[in-house]
Amino acid sequence: MTAIKRALISVSDKKGIVKFASALNDAGIEIISTGGTFSELKNANIDVKDVSSVTSFPEILDGRVKTLHPKIHGGLLNIRSNKDHQKTISEQEIENIDLLIVNLYPFEDTIKNKSDYKTCIENIDIGGPAMIRAAAKNHESVGVIVDPDDYDEIINEMNDNDLSLTKETLKKLAFKAFARTAAYDSIISNWLSNELDIPLGKYKSIGGIEHQNLRYGENPHQKAKFYNDGSNVCGLITANQIQGKELSYNNINDTNAAFELVSEFDPNLKSAVAIIKHANPCGVATGDNLNSAYKKALRCDSVSAFGGIIALNKELDSETAKEISEIFTEVIIAPSISDGAINILSSKKNLRVLITGGLADPKKSGVMIKSVAGGFLAQTKDNITVDKENLKVVTKRQPSEQELDDLLFAFKVAKHVKSNAIVYAKDGSTVGIGAGQMNRLDSSRIAARKSDDAAKMINLEEPLAVGSVVASDAFFPFADGLMAAADAGVTAIIQPGGSIRDDEVIEAANNAGLAMLFTGIRHFNH
Repeated sequence: MTAIKRALISVSDKKGIVKFASALNDAGIEIISTGGTFSELKNANIDVKDVSSVTSFPEILDGRVKTLHPKIHGGLLNIRSNKDHQKTISEQEIENIDLLIVNLYPFEDTIKNKSDYKTCIENIDIGGPAMIRAAAKNHESVGVIVDPDDYDEIINEMNDNDLSLTKETLKKLAFKAFARTAAYDSIISNWLSNELDIPLGKYKSIGGIEHQNLRYGENPHQKAKFYNDGSNVCGLITANQIQGKELSYNNINDTNAAFELVSEFDPNLKSAVAIIKHANPCGVATGDNLNSAYKKALRCDSVSAFGGIIALNKELDSETAKEISEIFTEVIIAPSISDGAINILSSKKNLRVLITGGLADPKKSGVMIKSVAGGFLAQTKDNITVDKENLKVVTKRQPSEQELDDLLFAFKVAKHVKSNAIVYAKDGSTVGIGAGQMNRLDSSRIAARKSDDAAKMINLEEPLAVGSVVASDAFFPFADGLMAAADAGVTAIIQPGGSIRDDEVIEAANNAGLAMLFTGIRHFNH
C-alpha cells in the first residue's frame, strides 16, 4: 500500500478536477499545481501551491519549461526503499510526490481543427508525458492518473484504505499511463508522417483513444473496442448516430466497408448506393436519384441484402427511406438525412442511422494494419482510381461508350470485393458478384449463378448477366475464368493484365467477340 500525502495536478481537461482536488484537500493532502490548473483550483478556494514555489524557478520559454526540474522529477522517481535515494533527496531538499494527476494538451483536437504546422508543434506536450512516464516507472511508490474517469474510483479506494492505494491499483494506473503516452506519441508521429508524405518509416507506431467499448468482437467469446487514431478521417469516427442500437464490432467493420465503397462515386455526377453483408457488397448501383439506385442495388441480391448495411453518397430522402424501411436493415450510413426520412425511419427503433457530414476521399493516403504472429503488417491504402485514360484495349473489338462506363463502374466495385473478385455490371448496377473464392473460375461461376437467381426473383427469363460487362480484381491466369464469364453472357471485360498467359486470354476474348481492357492495376483485397 502507498500512502498519499502529496499530489501534483496539471490537467488540460479540467472535467471533474475541482471535485477531485477538493476531496484531496479535505483529506489533508498537499497539492501543487501549474498554470491554468493552479488558477482553476485557486479560484475554487482549494489550498494549492504553484509549482514555481516548489522549484524556486519560474516558467520559461512561453511555458515550454515548467515541471522539467529535479524537485519535480526527483519527487516522482526516487525509490522510497532505497537509502541512497532517500539520502540524496534529503540533501537536495526534494519532497516526495505520491500522486500525479496529468492529462495532456489535446493534440488530437489540434489536428482535427486543421491548425497550421506551427500551432500543432506548440501543442505537443513535453512536460506532461515526461512526468507521466516518471511516475509510471516508479509506480510501486507513485500513483499516476491520466483519465478523469478514474477520479471517483481512486478517491473511493483512498477513503477505504486510509488514504492509500493498493499495489494492484498502482500497476493498473501505470499500465494506462504508458498506454496513453504511447498513443499520444503515435498520433504525433503519424501526423508528421503525413506532413512528410512518409507513410512507412523504419519505426511504425499504432495508437488510439477508446471511442467505443464494444460488447464483444466478431464472436461473443472475443473482446473488442473501437479506437480513434486521431486522424479524423470522415467516416465511422466522425459519424453521428441519430438512432438505433449500439453498433457492434461486425456492424462497424461492415459499415466502414460500405462507406468506403460508396465514397468512390462522385455525388455531383450520380447518386450511388452500396449494400454490404459480411464486408462484401451484395449490390451496388448508380442512378439519377437515390431511390432508383437503391432499387437497382437491391435487385442484384435481395436475399443477401436482408440484415445488411446500406451506404449512400447523398442525403437520404423520404422516398428512399420508405423503400429501405420495407426490408430488415442493420445500418444506414449517409452524408446527411432529410427531416422526412428521419420521421419515416424513427419507427424502426433498432435500425442504426449514421450521418457522417461528408464522404471519404478515395484518393486520400492512409495506412492499413493487419496483425500477424509476432508483429503486424502495414501497407499504404489502396487509393488508386482507374480512369479512361489509364485503360488499354487489347482486343480487336473496341468497347462501346456504355460498356466503357459499366467497365469502369465494375472495376471500382471489384476493388472493394474480397479476392478473388468477379463483378458483373450493366447500366451502372452490379448484376452478379463473386467474392472470396480460392480460384477465379469459381468466383466467375458464383457471380453468374447469382445473376440467374436475381433474375428469377423478379420473374425474368434470362439471367441479369446477359449483356453485362465483367471486372476482375486481378488477371485471369487461364482463359477458363474468362470463358465462364462469356458463357454467362458478358460482352466486355476489364482486368489488370500481366499474366504469362495474357496472349491466350486475349485470343479467347477475340474468338468470343468480346472487348477486353487492361488497367495495369491490381486490386487484391484479402
